Amino acid sequence: MTAASPHVAILGNGVAGITAALRLRKRRPDWRITVISGESTHHWSRPALMYVFMGHVRYRDTKPYEDSFWDEQRIDLVRDWVTRIDVEGKLLERHRGPPIHWDKLLIATGSKSNRFGWPGQDLDGVQGLWGLQDLGQLHATCERTRHAVIVGGGLIGIELAEMVHSRGIHVTFLVREASYWDNVLPAEESAMVNRVIREAGMDLRLGSNLREIVDDGTGKVAGVVVEETGERLDCQLVGLTPGVSPNVDLLEGSGIETGRGVLVDWSLRTNVPDVHAAGDCAELVNDGDRRNTIQQVWYTGKLQGEVVGDVLAGYERTYDPGVWYNSAKFLDLEYHTYGRVNQDVPGERNLYWEHPDHRHALRVVHTPDDGVIGFNTMGWRFRHEVCERWIREGRDVPYVLERLEEAHFEPEFFRRHEADVRRAFGEPLR
Repeated sequence: MTAASPHVAILGNGVAGITAALRLRKRRPDWRITVISGESTHHWSRPALMYVFMGHVRYRDTKPYEDSFWDEQRIDLVRDWVTRIDVEGKLLERHRGPPIHWDKLLIATGSKSNRFGWPGQDLDGVQGLWGLQDLGQLHATCERTRHAVIVGGGLIGIELAEMVHSRGIHVTFLVREASYWDNVLPAEESAMVNRVIREAGMDLRLGSNLREIVDDGTGKVAGVVVEETGERLDCQLVGLTPGVSPNVDLLEGSGIETGRGVLVDWSLRTNVPDVHAAGDCAELVNDGDRRNTIQQVWYTGKLQGEVVGDVLAGYERTYDPGVWYNSAKFLDLEYHTYGRVNQDVPGERNLYWEHPDHRHALRVVHTPDDGVIGFNTMGWRFRHEVCERWIREGRDVPYVLERLEEAHFEPEFFRRHEADVRRAFGEPLR
């Protein structure tokens, strides 16, 4: 390393920031790289939060790399909170340490849990589920909790509910939608999730909103009040999980433009030279009247990290998210989605099969011109690469149905459903 080597500072040690750091190190072996995070010193797998709490893995098992790896890669790790970004002086002001000078900056600060100004939302016992600090808080609160209320549906809500439920704590959901996560899931899949939640013994209250959180007189949670009925539910823990939003508060007054997130082009550059953003906090600007794009899943964060690592190193790259993919678990029900599975879109046709046990389902979305454009699977794993290939190649429904076995991704002795699906979808084959 020479004295003239550029210094790249990366805010955030999640998948986008770390992928960018490793990509940049590969491209520029002599550059100085510093990763700053107030949450943790080392990169860890955020999707594993639930499994750490439930005792399935230890925190150290969630770290993809040995602690010595970072010295070997000559990537400096700084545990501190950045309090201000000075773009003119190219300085990061910190809570504890002296300012850090940078030549290039990557903002990868991720997301934060949404809060909507509910009375009592700052009481002891109210929390979201996003970082290690949330995990520690949850451990402490569960010690005194008999009843928990989860506000909001979606993926974070169901994870937090499962974590609390695993401790023998009764859970009530307040979900404003008419069916669980029905802004994403089609009606049949959403209804399946409703059944799974209720069969687990949880109290799922659909079409219900939070009015306020009640103080017990000592600054702790005593209960919640339901907006529609005025009913008070006594509880000691309130999980606020009505989604997340880009974590961009730090950028206020910096001159770096923001909207919902950090505004970037499709090479992940901001309006300020030498400043980039990637991952959950990045808002990709689209041309024309199309709504800007924010993508907040693990694999898009990794892809954006790869692209911005090359761009920081001086290579021309444009982000291409490819065929959309996501997966989750609703208690013991697995969900996978590939491609475009929207709702009530003109010109799109849906084929849906559900097993009588209501624990296995397949949805195939197709159009006359494009062939198959999307899949949902519930309780049934498909191979990502096979589904992506079929979508990219625009294969028609008969082609896909005749080759369902290619996509099957279950252990050898699991029950097979391809024949049932072909019988249910027989009409497109004729």
